[in-house]
Amino acid sequence: MASITSVTLEVADPTAAEHFYATAFGLGPELRVRASQEPSTGFRDFTLSLTVSQPSTVNGLIDAALDAGASAVKPATKSLWGYGGVVQAPDGTLWKIATSAKKDKGPATREIDRFVLLLGAEDVLASKRFYVGQGLTVGKSFGRKYVEFDTPSSPVTLALYGRRALAKDAGVPPEGTGSHRIALGSDIGPFTDPDGFAWEKPAH
Repeated sequence: MASITSVTLEVADPTAAEHFYATAFGLGPELRVRASQEPSTGFRDFTLSLTVSQPSTVNGLIDAALDAGASAVKPATKSLWGYGGVVQAPDGTLWKIATSAKKDKGPATREIDRFVLLLGAEDVLASKRFYVGQGLTVGKSFGRKYVEFDTPSSPVTLALYGRRALAKDAGVPPEGTGSHRIALGSDIGPFTDPDGFAWEKPAH
């Protein structure tokens, strides 16, 4: 079974980024950073999403991120599917923190249920076919709109979304140029997908 072990963000200042993520979200080895000066402007064609159990946990993680230096992109609000908001880390990465629950069932925690990488694809079906060819199994699929892969043993869940729809969901303009500034660590790498996302063998 293919496993996605980590996401590596390419940042200008790794020390500052590590401090931010430890303070804001407390993520473990599934999130890594490394130095890069690759030029990149605007939307980088991906978002990272933290799924949690209840609205108060969403608020707590967003507040911690803002206190640590993130900027608010979409304030946390209720919607048809639940409750959530979007922040941008100092390194430029967009993070969505969300829950499907409408009400709190207990005290707020900092516990993260799922860590999801959403890749913006120009052609969701073409990218889906590519990833199935690499050995990934489709878990959920909604036509040309959204695909989520079934990787139960992975600390990172991978999903595909139309690029423009993903930018709209994140609350940013879809325009962007240059490097995605992200790499995926997996035993099925190395390769580059149709949208230019790089996969690597995990570093031990």
